[in-house]
Amino acid sequence: MEGLLALLVLVLLAVPVLLIIALVSISGLKARVGLLEARIAELAQRAAARPTAAVAVAEEQPGEREPTLGELMRDAPLPPAPVSPPPSPVSSTPPGPPPRTIPGEPAAPTPAAEPASALPPPLPASAPRPIFEESPRAEPARAARAQVRAPAQPDPIERMVGAVKRWFTEGNVPVKVGMLVLFAGVAALLKYATDQGWMRFPIEFRLAGIALAALAGLVFGWRQRERKRSFALSLQGGAIGVLLLVVFAAFKLYGLIEAGPAFALSIVLVAGAGVLAVRQNAIALALLGIFAGFMAPIWLSTGQGNHVALFSYYAVLNAAIFVIAWWRPWRALNLLGFVFTFGIGTAWGVLRYRSADFASTEPFLLLFFVFYLLIPILYAWRQAAGRRDFIDGCLVFGTPLVAFSLQAGLLEGERMPLAFCALGLAVLYAALAWWLKRREHFVALATPYALLAVGFATLAVPLALSAQTTACVFAVEGAALVWLGLRQQRILPQLAGLALQLFAAGGFLIGISDGPEPLTAVLNARFMGALLIALAGFASAWSYRRAEQRNPALMYYLWGLAWWCGNAWGEFDRFLLSDLRADASLAFVAFTAWLAAEAYRRLPTRALSWTVALGLAAALPLALVQETAHLHPFAGYGLAAWLVYALAGLRALRCLRDRAGAELAFAHAAWLWAWPLAASLSLHEFVGRATVGDGWTWAALALPFLLMAAALQWRPEAVAPPLSERFRQWRGVVQGSFVFALALGAIVVLGQPGGSAPLPWVPLLNPLDLIQLAVLALFAFWLASPSAPDDLRARRVPLLAAAGFALITAITLRATHHWGGVPWDGSMYRTGLVQTSLTVVWSLLGVLGWVIGSRRGQRGLWLAGAVLMAVVLAKLVFVDRTHLGNLLGIASFIAYGLLCTLVGYLAPAPPATSDAPAEPPSEMSA
Repeated sequence: MEGLLALLVLVLLAVPVLLIIALVSISGLKARVGLLEARIAELAQRAAARPTAAVAVAEEQPGEREPTLGELMRDAPLPPAPVSPPPSPVSSTPPGPPPRTIPGEPAAPTPAAEPASALPPPLPASAPRPIFEESPRAEPARAARAQVRAPAQPDPIERMVGAVKRWFTEGNVPVKVGMLVLFAGVAALLKYATDQGWMRFPIEFRLAGIALAALAGLVFGWRQRERKRSFALSLQGGAIGVLLLVVFAAFKLYGLIEAGPAFALSIVLVAGAGVLAVRQNAIALALLGIFAGFMAPIWLSTGQGNHVALFSYYAVLNAAIFVIAWWRPWRALNLLGFVFTFGIGTAWGVLRYRSADFASTEPFLLLFFVFYLLIPILYAWRQAAGRRDFIDGCLVFGTPLVAFSLQAGLLEGERMPLAFCALGLAVLYAALAWWLKRREHFVALATPYALLAVGFATLAVPLALSAQTTACVFAVEGAALVWLGLRQQRILPQLAGLALQLFAAGGFLIGISDGPEPLTAVLNARFMGALLIALAGFASAWSYRRAEQRNPALMYYLWGLAWWCGNAWGEFDRFLLSDLRADASLAFVAFTAWLAAEAYRRLPTRALSWTVALGLAAALPLALVQETAHLHPFAGYGLAAWLVYALAGLRALRCLRDRAGAELAFAHAAWLWAWPLAASLSLHEFVGRATVGDGWTWAALALPFLLMAAALQWRPEAVAPPLSERFRQWRGVVQGSFVFALALGAIVVLGQPGGSAPLPWVPLLNPLDLIQLAVLALFAFWLASPSAPDDLRARRVPLLAAAGFALITAITLRATHHWGGVPWDGSMYRTGLVQTSLTVVWSLLGVLGWVIGSRRGQRGLWLAGAVLMAVVLAKLVFVDRTHLGNLLGIASFIAYGLLCTLVGYLAPAPPATSDAPAEPPSEMSA
């Protein structure tokens, strides 16, 4: 019964596969049948379109029956198409085949319209006649149909079915199927035995059986080490891992053995793995053994926390790693030991260390430091003499870094002992560099050790000042590690260098939150520590840039620049008064731009040139901050800051002049904008202190920008230095920015009253009107020059007309305010004087446009005047009619009527065009 059920299950599993295969086959057959049907239909159409010659012959021979379609297709070859001219696809039909002849009767003559040369030569008697024979005309069509009807690429389901089919039909099929069936059978047998209770043994026997199987696998793997090395090593590693798990289960899970025997068995297994690895030169086996050795105290821990026993055991493991390093140059094994030793040691220090443990912990730290100080030397000694790229960079730089950090933790932040430790490390690495550089095998280590000596010697000074800067060693070592990784073209030291610099930043920020505030500006540990982090970032960026790796170089450069600027502004915030910070920031950004420009001369990069550009552009917001801090940018120390900005900016632009691109244009534009902005704010403040009308202050604010725009328009050589001829490349853009800014400002001040006190207000002769007229004139000249965009230059007339209209309207409103006493607020538009004045002025403008446009034949100007007159009419109807009860309202209507009458007399008709003649005056007047 169970066999029948299994067979039924197999059948049910096979049905979907068979259905998929059948569907694929049916789809292929349907495609072929469709292709054949299309061919038959095409041939049928050709047979039906043949001329009636065959029918006429059949009528002349009454005894001859009409040939069938099959006979026509079988016996009649299709004639080839004539070469010239090609037949029309509508009226031309292919000629019919010659009629069949009856024995004893003469053959029907060939039609005269079809020459004999157009017919294909007759086939020999012995040659078989083709069933379907096409003319050469059908060849291109057949090729096109074949191309169109080419089978499509198989979809994913078809590809999957094909892969399954190939798996079951190609290769060693019996083995594949047999392994699948065997796997299913063994799994079923194990499940059945478990359900029946056949696998219930005591835990001791189960563990013993597993251990015996693992030992057997270990022995078999050892015996196969020469014939099948990969298989043998994998089997040995797995067997040792199983034995370690058995020991762990016997101790931790079931309590079958005590901690001492379990630990001893683990050490024996780890040592055996190391011996097997060295004997067979198998690094994977060594890694497994060392990993298990380091993990054994963790999974066999009883919670007593005896750190002396733990570190003694790790000392034995590291001694084994050192011995293996003597025989085998396995970097991965050394790195694994380093990570576990110092990683677990750091975790213990964070969780369990107390000041009383210093005497029993310090010797182990020194011992581990010596181990991993000597292992890179052994590694270099095992390499070929004279090679400079084989350096274990992670251990070379990581060992002193981690050991020094742990030493700082053991000393609990005592400054002077840490300073002496840094000085001692500097002496040690200097001696190693001096000793190793004379030996050919170790020449590659001399430079890194010299860098470490310099780094620790440099670190000793800030450590003597404050313990907060201990984290800065990360940045110094990280930069050195990045340099070494690039020199050796290895990615791991580069990633380690990045991690170290990030750790440096984190440690520095933590130290700031816990440490006291510095008492001296610049010469303090906090400033020097942040400066080291910034310089490390710049050094890493320089290393990557020299290696032509632009993306990492940019990231490091931005990192260093952020620390550089943040460090300086932190000092400003701590030691400068609020009104001086903007001045100091301006001098600082100018100084930074100058340094970046000097670096750009030696190593041209866009990051440096953009730093210069942004540094010069920072003067724009800083000028506003200066105006807020001390009334105007040149007050107090602002004048000195702008002097620094002038000198540094000129030098920076000169450094960028020859090779920079768009960033130079941006920098020079910011330079040209900064000076009128500072002058404008200062002049506005000077004028604002006097008792004058608001028109003077607005004019003072706009005058520097107007002068710069005028210089760009008529005297560009005056503002080009220090760029000379290169300024022509972006002069038009800079000039356009000033013109648009002035135009926008002129639009804004249209809503200002423009008082001219202490002078009387006169239309067009007051400060605000004069400035706006100057802006309008400058705008007109710019629109007429080649610097303006083509689309704006083409619309010059309507733009100027709209600007003039807005200015005249504003002057009219100001006249009602200053001369008519109308208050300058929203209520002025409800007064009759304002509405009447606007009606009269707008009507005059409309009449002028109407008349001048008609007289000069400018239809656009005439249309603008007409539209304006229509707007005034609508204004009369909806606005001015409310003022008909007073003289001003009545004057509005009368003035508009008179002006319309005048227009009807002077220019009643629009300008004549070629396609539309002007209307007669009488009709227009009506």
